[in-house]
Parts: sequence; structure tokens; C-alpha cells
Amino acid sequence: MDKILFIQTGGTIDKAYPQNPTNHGYAFAIDEPASRVILERARPGFEYEIKTVLKKDSLDMTDADRTIIRETIETAPNSKIIITHGTDALQQTAEFLRNLDGKTIVLTGAMQPEKFRDSDADFNLGMAVACVQTLPSAVYITLSGEVRKIS
Repeated sequence: MDKILFIQTGGTIDKAYPQNPTNHGYAFAIDEPASRVILERARPGFEYEIKTVLKKDSLDMTDADRTIIRETIETAPNSKIIITHGTDALQQTAEFLRNLDGKTIVLTGAMQPEKFRDSDADFNLGMAVACVQTLPSAVYITLSGEVRKIS
């Protein structure tokens, strides 16, 4: 089976709220890939690699950032790609990635950071893994138990 490529772009799924004397835990930072933590806990039976491409809130993402994501996918030998992304601009990025032939691309994120106890991150990433392994080549969004085909 093709190794699944997980691409980190940022968003709530990867947020941390580090405390320091000036912010008291109220400011966020994009941390290490949530997918790494989730996959280590799940101990999956498939091969994967994780690549950080961006660490941005999706509201700050530009078309130049989306071009970087697209070029990363185009040059990757992997045909199965999962992108963790902020939920606010998930649709825009999904549409930007249309027409990448031979690739099954699934974008997902979370409403709560993976670090939070009641996060939806594990569920959403699990859905993305199931989708990327079973759906035909196209671009999809999966959140909250729903799957939507973009291209």
C-alpha cells in the first residue's frame, strides 16, 4: 500500500496555548503536528510520513501559501495525502487543489485543539485516514463525521 503523506499547515488542530509571563496562556502558537501525536496513540498498521509545510491560522493563509501546499503535493510521490488545516479557510484550499490527477487528497481539521481533552481532532483524523484509503482520486473535506467531494 502507498505510504500516506500527512501535511501540516496549521489551524486549530495544531494549536497550543503556552503560558509565559506576558501572555498567561491566552495567546496561541501553532505547535508540532497533531497528526504525529494522534498516530502515535493509535499505532496504525499503515506506513506514513508527516511533513510540516506551514504553521498558520487558516484566516492568515494566502494563495501564495496554497501554491506551496499544491507544489508539495505535486512533487510528492505519494498518491494518498491528508492535510491538517484550519477550518475557516478549508474550503478555499480544497478548491485551490482541484485537478491534481492520481491523488486522493483529504483535508481535515478540528474545532478544538488536539491538546484539549474534548477535542474532535482524533475523530476527524481517523475519518480522513479511512477516506484517503477508500475513496477514488479527488479532493475531499471531512469534518464531524461528514465527507464532501470537492473535485
